[in-house]
Amino acid sequence: MRPSTVGHHSSKSIAGAQLADILCRNWFVLLLRGFFAITFGVLALLLTKGSIAVLVWPFGIYAFVDGVLGVGIVIGESTGRPHWWVLLLRGLVGIGVGLLTLLEPPHSVLAFFSYIAVWTITTGVLEVMTANYLRRKLGGEWLLVLSGLASVAFGALLFGLLRASALVLSRLIAAYAVFFGALLAILAFRARTAPVR
Repeated sequence: MRPSTVGHHSSKSIAGAQLADILCRNWFVLLLRGFFAITFGVLALLLTKGSIAVLVWPFGIYAFVDGVLGVGIVIGESTGRPHWWVLLLRGLVGIGVGLLTLLEPPHSVLAFFSYIAVWTITTGVLEVMTANYLRRKLGGEWLLVLSGLASVAFGALLFGLLRASALVLSRLIAAYAVFFGALLAILAFRARTAPVR
């Protein structure tokens, strides 16, 4: 293996370790994100009675809070740390979608679930990217990969079912949110106890 190749892999390994360090030191933020996702999922299951109106504010607040927590992970971190931007971007996406939902509430089922579909696909891609950057440094990267792929698949499914009833779509959202939140909670506890390699 040539020296340049060794140096390239070494720099990627260091970058992954630094990203894992950020997540390990902020494991409680991951846990909070999981808690809020599960809470939103339960609300989506209990509140919806055929109308999207009852879900607009809960989703907007959830996306915004999830985004703020995501940005909070990288606040105070040096911008010199490689790959920190992927965590920041994921948080900013959540804040943007949350504010858009709260300030410009969708007036149709199609628009509302399109918001959610775009958000889940975008964040899913960023989660898979994060897992790739970690490169086995955390020990729970598969959870990020699973949640990322599930988010992308769920967003694509929503786009394919936009003509379905609001009740059906809300049940799908509830199941996804609880599943996603559970994965985040598990990842949080893995990060809390993981020795960064």
